[in-house]
Amino acid sequence: MEVEFTARKVRISKVLRTQAEEGMQRIARLLGKTASASVTFSAQKHIQIAEVTIKARQQTIAATGKGDTLAAAFRTAVDHAENQARRHRDRRMESKRLPKEEKVLTAPPVARPKARAAQLEANGDEAKLGRRAKGRAGATIAVHSFPAAAAIVEPHVIKSGEAVAIKPLTIEEAVKEVEFRDRDLLIFRNPSGNLYVLHRRRDGHMELIEIP
Repeated sequence: MEVEFTARKVRISKVLRTQAEEGMQRIARLLGKTASASVTFSAQKHIQIAEVTIKARQQTIAATGKGDTLAAAFRTAVDHAENQARRHRDRRMESKRLPKEEKVLTAPPVARPKARAAQLEANGDEAKLGRRAKGRAGATIAVHSFPAAAAIVEPHVIKSGEAVAIKPLTIEEAVKEVEFRDRDLLIFRNPSGNLYVLHRRRDGHMELIEIP
């Protein structure tokens, strides 16, 4: 990148010139080698000012920095210019990713079979005739529909003797037996001869019912 330096009431040292050239080279990698830049250093009372102007093929960047020294003012200006160059590069890359309108494939129109088209046309003609006949008719016909008879489902009963404990059990043994058999219901007698029903409720708790 070609860099042009201008000094107004200040002196540009070799170190400052080298730093400015290095900063412009960083921006050149973002905008391209064809870009050119001009850097102007000036002073207003005790404030040092650096103005950076970069002209690329499709973009012009201008940034200004102020500081106690020319180096600090240039760092501020070159940071602003580098941010602008980075945003310009990102926008340019994003526009390249977007597909062109002529490259976008459009779905061909769906052709209807002739038989289907003829049927639709016949249905359209019938609908038109129906509308005309409806317009000429002077009375309406009420159509009644009766609900179908509900189907009666007979309960399916299965006989099983696994829910009855043969030997007397304590309540703790009955709970273990229910868990072991993986059942929700167990009828048993305790060692005293009392009859109980142990079953699992829907909430998961076990309920004990004593039969008098």
